[in-house]
Amino acid sequence: MQNKTGRVGCFCPFDSDLGQHWPDDDSEKQNTLTPGPPAVLLTRGETGRTVFRLYFPLIGTFPFSPFFSTLKPVPEKSRRMYQEQGGWGDKAAEQDIAKNFVGLTLKEGNNTILASNKPLTTTDGGEDEDKITKAEKSLLQKITRTKLVTSKAEIEIQRQDPFSPLHSIKSFEALNLQPNLLKGVYEMGFNTPSKIQETALPILLADPPQNMIAQSQSGTGKTAAFVLAMLSRVVVENKYPQVLCLSPTYELAIQTGEVAAKMGQFCDDVRIRYAVRGEDLPKHTKIDEHIIIGTPGKVLDWATKYKFFDLSKITVFVLDEADVMIATQGHQDQSFRIRKYLSEKCQIMFFSATYDEEVMQFAKGIVPNPLLIRLKREEESLENIKQYYTVCEHKDEKYQAIANIYGGITVGQMMIFCQTRKMASWLTEKLSRDGHAVALLSGELTVEQRIAVLDRFRDGKEKVLITTNVLSRGIDIEQVTVVVNFDMPVDQQRRADCETYLHRIGRTGRFGKTGIAINLVSSQEYSTVLKQIQDHFGRKIECLNPDDSDEVDKLND
Repeated sequence: MQNKTGRVGCFCPFDSDLGQHWPDDDSEKQNTLTPGPPAVLLTRGETGRTVFRLYFPLIGTFPFSPFFSTLKPVPEKSRRMYQEQGGWGDKAAEQDIAKNFVGLTLKEGNNTILASNKPLTTTDGGEDEDKITKAEKSLLQKITRTKLVTSKAEIEIQRQDPFSPLHSIKSFEALNLQPNLLKGVYEMGFNTPSKIQETALPILLADPPQNMIAQSQSGTGKTAAFVLAMLSRVVVENKYPQVLCLSPTYELAIQTGEVAAKMGQFCDDVRIRYAVRGEDLPKHTKIDEHIIIGTPGKVLDWATKYKFFDLSKITVFVLDEADVMIATQGHQDQSFRIRKYLSEKCQIMFFSATYDEEVMQFAKGIVPNPLLIRLKREEESLENIKQYYTVCEHKDEKYQAIANIYGGITVGQMMIFCQTRKMASWLTEKLSRDGHAVALLSGELTVEQRIAVLDRFRDGKEKVLITTNVLSRGIDIEQVTVVVNFDMPVDQQRRADCETYLHRIGRTGRFGKTGIAINLVSSQEYSTVLKQIQDHFGRKIECLNPDDSDEVDKLND
């Protein structure tokens, strides 16, 4: 698949001067950056390939693998400069991206990555709750889910004609896909359809096309389902946009585009255009890509103000992340305006993680005569989680308990929850100094920085992730086998916050696997907070002595 959106990346501290300090060649020794914080550099090697390097003041640079899965598409003008002008074009394109990305500072030492552009400091009271928007949470869910969730939840189907036939499939071959598209599906690691794909794909690929509203949680395969439908509907001989996919944010649009690019990698004649910030076209341009993926405002401008493409020729319209769209000011109205330009024959697909009254009203204004598919959300449960506590009177005792437990059990990956950024920072630095591969994630990081940290953790580059409540809800990483409450979740009255406790330890014991939750409590918390949690859930939390190696070893059973 050809993708006309070029991508290069440049990340540096806010006070860096790209024009004066950018390295000219691929030399390890040539580096005129003055001493300062570490930076990520992008250069062109002798072979013309992009080379990522970490720069450390007074030390130099060394290559590394980029861990950002989504980089900002370079505007068309800068992309041409990048391709045609060599070194000067490189710098222009790189600076273009730098304007749109927050500076990234990496603290690399003793296997630690700390992605933040400001110090992690709080008052002793700390901030008890890190905030995260719906759009940010949705993006992080997509980033951390590399595989489909094996769901036991039931599919609920609502249709206007209850007697109309419904079909489901158990293999992708049953869909009669184009060979190159089927090859792309398998290349992505999809061997058999997920539960929602079994039902949705025959409907989405039906002839004549059918409209659909689908509600399911992240990781169930809904993005792959509608991307497969998008690609299968393209008529490559028609050199104009035929498929339009709306996403509420730039990052989510790029994420969807990457799925489409991977799935369609063997469909050489299918082309994608991003309609997102930073993508600007000359006046009177006529877009000839088959698929447009973008945000509502940009798409509306391109279609109605600049006439870059004709909405009436769109045959497939996908509105993704509807619940996030509603939460983003202006997007709902812009989506309605786009919808008015579509033909009556256009197939419409509407997707949302939730389906409350507000989303229902939005759907009614977008999708005529839909078939509704709902995959009931699986509730978080304590069924597969072994819960323990250990009494520690101060943070140094807690640290030693973690060190003993980590060294004594077979850990896939571990998440440690702290109540404040200050405590999370202290623990990260201490574990780091002792040689543990640790990542730190808190609410003050930008979306791009959170993605970087989660990408590395998901890929196993760090085995321990220390976080505040920013990850207590909705983000699942399948390899997590142990969750530690370094600080117990409490409300402002210091009572047990049982809901947050459930969300926190629910990061393990997912997808039918057994997990371990360990609570580090003071003697006072044992008689209050821990007892309140036990009473609330009706489950006893067992005592664990982290100094007893035999007792710790039993956790492996």
